[in-house]
Amino acid sequence: MLGSAVLAVLLYLGVLRQQPAATEEYPIQGFDVSHHQGDVQWHKISPQKYAFVYLKATEGGDFKDRKFQDNWLKAREHGFLVGAYHFYRLCRDGAIQAENFIATVPKKSDSLPPVIDLEYDSNCINTYTKEQLLREIQIMHDMLYQHYEKQPIFYVSKAFYNMVLTESFKQTPLWVREYQGKPQLAGQPKWLFWQHTNQGQTKGIHTPVDLNVFYGNSKQWQHFLTDNAIQPTRLEPNQKK
Repeated sequence: MLGSAVLAVLLYLGVLRQQPAATEEYPIQGFDVSHHQGDVQWHKISPQKYAFVYLKATEGGDFKDRKFQDNWLKAREHGFLVGAYHFYRLCRDGAIQAENFIATVPKKSDSLPPVIDLEYDSNCINTYTKEQLLREIQIMHDMLYQHYEKQPIFYVSKAFYNMVLTESFKQTPLWVREYQGKPQLAGQPKWLFWQHTNQGQTKGIHTPVDLNVFYGNSKQWQHFLTDNAIQPTRLEPNQKK
């Protein structure tokens, strides 16, 4: 058996790689990108393989992702179903963050619901009490719901959900980051999307990329689109389930 020190070195060097979480039972795949992926070559990526794409748009009260507008236009031009997400800063008021997102992300009837990325942040976690933080998140949630007329989604890390969101926002769909297996959150809430790796590889993107799946089959995906007033996509013969 390898000693712990040797094992740590091998993991650091990437000699031993973590096995990806099994996702075979979820046929609807997608990915998400930000400026960290650089120039995405959208023409090399298949909209048939990836049913949905999320783009980082904003962060906090004033940060705007420098690649968002370019990614938004090109992804839509190449036939992708596109949505945008906001990285929520726990130090900032919800209304200010909502205004930043709304000023940046176009309101399009065929876009996917907006996403609020909620993660543990040790630098900001003590700015508000838990009750105050939940109120600020509620404010942003409600402002996005009212403006885009689509139910927002919460992207969550396990730590943040279990510490802050448990028993709250029970009607808000969840997009869970979990790389060790299927999402397991306190209270076992249902999830909508699952980010199962941040080390994905795909043609057209030169860096590792986050890969995601939708909870359900192709028919359920069509229902999700219809519920969000998005024209359902045409199913290929081998996609009908």
